[in-house]
Amino acid sequence: MGEISQSWWLLLVRGLAAVVFGVLALIWPGLTLLVLVIFFGAYALVSGLSELFAGFRHGARSRAWLIVSGVVGILAGIVALVWPGITSLALLYVVAFWAIFTGVSEIVAGIHLRKLIDNEWMFIVGGALSVIFGVLLLVWPGAGLLSLAWLIGVFAILYGIAMIALSLRVKNFTPRAGVP
Repeated sequence: MGEISQSWWLLLVRGLAAVVFGVLALIWPGLTLLVLVIFFGAYALVSGLSELFAGFRHGARSRAWLIVSGVVGILAGIVALVWPGITSLALLYVVAFWAIFTGVSEIVAGIHLRKLIDNEWMFIVGGALSVIFGVLLLVWPGAGLLSLAWLIGVFAILYGIAMIALSLRVKNFTPRAGVP
């Protein structure tokens, strides 16, 4: 299980990217749709690539979820960057479904990590925040871009903090006695 502690920096990169993305969304809430789509696309690509890379480095248990979640993140980023002229409602649905899928996969991965590491709740919290965020976007699809920018910014900062905390915990990972 040494591969978990060796790839701690991937979680740190994801967390830092989320915090930077969130701060930018809050600093410039009046961003045009094009800039918001580019920010989201870049973040989704970084996050997806990190998950994909981690998926190929982890054991068989968590590999599938990480790889699938990584591919979905990469595809969401590509869609956002290739078709930046999509409407705000379409962007809202892309972000919502991406957040829900990513959150569910992170909750599942967090549950698997709980079997290996004591009190490993940060991944589950990050996943739950992602699911809640996605559901809120689906419940209130009429939110304007300003609201969407603020929601995305707050979510990204909270999610980034959870991922940074997890990366620091995983960095010093020591297997429990009796766990191979």
